[in-house]
Amino acid sequence: MKHLLLSLLMTSIALAADSNVHDIAVKDIDGKDTRLKAYAGKVVLIVNVASECGYTPQYAGLQALHDKLSGKGFAVLGFPCNDFGGQEPGSEAAIKAFCTENYKVTFPMFAKVAIKGDAKHPLYAALQSAAGAEVGWNFEKFLVGKDGKVLKRFGSDVEPESPELLAAIEAALK
Repeated sequence: MKHLLLSLLMTSIALAADSNVHDIAVKDIDGKDTRLKAYAGKVVLIVNVASECGYTPQYAGLQALHDKLSGKGFAVLGFPCNDFGGQEPGSEAAIKAFCTENYKVTFPMFAKVAIKGDAKHPLYAALQSAAGAEVGWNFEKFLVGKDGKVLKRFGSDVEPESPELLAAIEAALK
């Protein structure tokens, strides 16, 4: 029995490590169906965002990061979520307007996703499985390599300009 449980655990760890976010279907902020396969060959930073959060000013840093590195094969991908403190209550149109007007966001934004509970979006199920931990709040960041595999997870308190995050992105771009 012990060997069976260990085998199942090792299999689930291997599956999580092998999961590829490029295969996941999503909707963009305008409601169009797409797949993250559009970002194959790029390093991406997937961030669960919210307009009414204490971390909301990170939009400025995320946009600066996107501007600085997008020419090198990097993209920030924003996924609004209302699961943490109800801090993203608006519609996709309202979110898009807020981001554009207040932070001049041009990086790709997507439709709202659920991160917690039974309605968890497949993207966040894969990200959390690969990282081995649940998302705890808004503005958590997942660095995904060119091959679609999660490289590292960063907490909400890690600023987009932090040396730790920048070093990880630069390493992934090599």
